[in-house]
Amino acid sequence: MDRRAFSAGAACVLATAAWPGAVLAQNRKPEEGTDFVALGKRVGGDVPAGKVEVIEFFWYSCPHCNAFEPRLDAWTKKLPADVVFRRVPVAFRDDFVPQQRLYYTLEAQGKLGELHAKVFRAIHEERQALNREDSILEWVGKQGVDKAKFKELFNSFSVTSKARRATQLQDAYKVQGVPAMGVAGRYYTDGTMAGSLDRALQVTDYLIAEARKSR
Repeated sequence: MDRRAFSAGAACVLATAAWPGAVLAQNRKPEEGTDFVALGKRVGGDVPAGKVEVIEFFWYSCPHCNAFEPRLDAWTKKLPADVVFRRVPVAFRDDFVPQQRLYYTLEAQGKLGELHAKVFRAIHEERQALNREDSILEWVGKQGVDKAKFKELFNSFSVTSKARRATQLQDAYKVQGVPAMGVAGRYYTDGTMAGSLDRALQVTDYLIAEARKSR
């Protein structure tokens, strides 16, 4: 989903569709300015020294984030021990914020492993909006989550702060659309730049190696 256009189905087409040069692009070295951007100002990370932080920027309602999720999940399971991966939900508009809060509330309750994929399924297969507090509360209640505790966390200072931090990170990385990848506070790529989302993961692997060189 391109942050400059809010018709999610139309705006993400390039991010997943193969384009004429995509096959050739798989075999060439990633190029700065074409396949990725080197950030002018380094973004502060939240990982110990010696680790490489990798961030996926996503939006639960983005159809391409949903399609990307299985490939991303398989890729994360093969990451080396010095790579710390995390997801950051974006808020290109104020009405994205409830889904940011949904993510961080599930995280605070230790429910992400159980319910993260189910959120995508509810939105994209079951056609539930899950974009307002009331609809989110109704849905989590049906998943066996204590609604009162969830609501308290959903509106807590901690979750509010994490959502605000997520938006600051997306802006610092200059995220142009989702899904997108940020590496080591220094690099940014997405499916549009790389030519496809599979290629974006290859570019991310390359950027991880580049980040290691300057640790």
